[in-house]
Amino acid sequence: MIDSERATKAYLVGGGIAALAAAAFLIRDGDIPGENIHILEQLPLAGGSLDGRGSPEAAYVTRGGRMLEDEAYTCLWNLLETIPTLHDPEVSVRQEIVDFNRAWPTDAKARLIDRDHRIIDAARLGLDTHDRLELTRLLVMPESVIGARRIDELFSAHFFTTNFWAMWRTTFAFQNWHSAIELKRYLLRFLQEFPRIHTLAGVRRTRLNQYDSIVRPLTAWLVEHGVRFEHGVTVTDIDFTEHDGIRRARRLHLDRGGRHGEVELAELDLAFITLGSMTADASYGDDRTAPEVVRDKRDGSWTLWETLARKAPDFGRPAVFNGSIPEAAWESFTLTMRSPALLKRIEEFSGNAPGTGALMTFKDSPWLMSIVVPRPPHFDGQPDDVFTLWGYGLFIDAPGDYTAKPMADCTGREVLTELLGQLGFEDLTDDILATTTVTTAMMPYITSQFARRDVHDRPRVIPHGARNFALLGQYVEIPEDVVFTVEYSVRGAMHAVYQLLGLDLPVPPVHHALAEPATVLRALRTAFA
Repeated sequence: MIDSERATKAYLVGGGIAALAAAAFLIRDGDIPGENIHILEQLPLAGGSLDGRGSPEAAYVTRGGRMLEDEAYTCLWNLLETIPTLHDPEVSVRQEIVDFNRAWPTDAKARLIDRDHRIIDAARLGLDTHDRLELTRLLVMPESVIGARRIDELFSAHFFTTNFWAMWRTTFAFQNWHSAIELKRYLLRFLQEFPRIHTLAGVRRTRLNQYDSIVRPLTAWLVEHGVRFEHGVTVTDIDFTEHDGIRRARRLHLDRGGRHGEVELAELDLAFITLGSMTADASYGDDRTAPEVVRDKRDGSWTLWETLARKAPDFGRPAVFNGSIPEAAWESFTLTMRSPALLKRIEEFSGNAPGTGALMTFKDSPWLMSIVVPRPPHFDGQPDDVFTLWGYGLFIDAPGDYTAKPMADCTGREVLTELLGQLGFEDLTDDILATTTVTTAMMPYITSQFARRDVHDRPRVIPHGARNFALLGQYVEIPEDVVFTVEYSVRGAMHAVYQLLGLDLPVPPVHHALAEPATVLRALRTAFA
């Protein structure tokens, strides 16, 4: 058991949500003084993949938007219940999210749109008897039997043409070649979403983008408690010792702007190490340029994991996740609009006010393009006469219907032209192009956590024998839980802190939808409708 007296210092490698959550738990539940906690981050801002930045004069951008959910996100809610909002210290971030979604509930009326610009009856999932049998088989098949098989190895061709698959894959960003184990975990974890997948009524969104609504309040709380943020610091290596099966992290090797440094860990010190990053090496394009596909691992999060993996076989196999950019990459885009014309036409077309429709997917789009219209303002300080829209494409190498170019090769203006064509709003093209700035974001590893894997490819949060270090992020193994969620990172952080400190506190259990007969019955009725 680790002593939590003032002598204990904690070093958190990376400043993403996993590290921020771990720091909060160290203070809130472990009584570690904030001034003894050091967050070492390569980038100039904390928050990792939960980003949101820009200005109305230039452009706004978010690489992605996290859709939260009441039943499954127990650890995240546990954290945010104790973090005050920036605008009112009496209101928690969790309560702000509850209030916002109560005022603006999601109810997508145009979840799927076909090639003729018609809204599809998405309540009809399109599953046949064989599809249902294949889904059932996957749900009952042990992960040890599934192994490293792809999704398309367990389903026949018809399944991939259904409305269900079009909605499920674009809600959670699955590709046919992704891990069948991860699809199974998602089906079990989000079975309650089955009856409402066509409206996304179970989605919970933040009032602003996740950086402004979650990261900034959490960071402010940590700073108020004395946590030391060090930016521009890359951890390049970590030395470990092992004696009688007990392993300890002993030294962090740092790069501060080209200058080497070291941190020696004392007997009571702790290290929390974030492995990999889904948004590492993201690149950006604008109205007139396409984003670059970065292939040489410029971000230190992957190179650190590769270095550590060579030290011990149970530190995981990063090459499984970062070894195939074509299987992991997709591209997102953010529109900054200085006219409400496009949003008004979308509202008329879809029947949804901004912020109530969640995803709209163009099912027959060669890019499999989806868009979200957030309720303004989506950025702190966003003027009343500036509006935003976010979207992404899963298939970035296929020629578009209206550009005849792969999405990866398109400028922002060409992406916008493709979007207007998919909507059937070509008559607005000149006006929208004249009043809109487009920022594109290419992310080479964005779905890498869905890569086909076996049991040894992801390390445990607390490796065997570890006494003073833990591994965090989307690439550790948390049984039964689902990657590509904020919940996964926060749950891993909670496990890490509670176990290293020896805290006798419960971690909220993973939500099991199959344990709820009413949920199962509703899902069955939907599947057989």
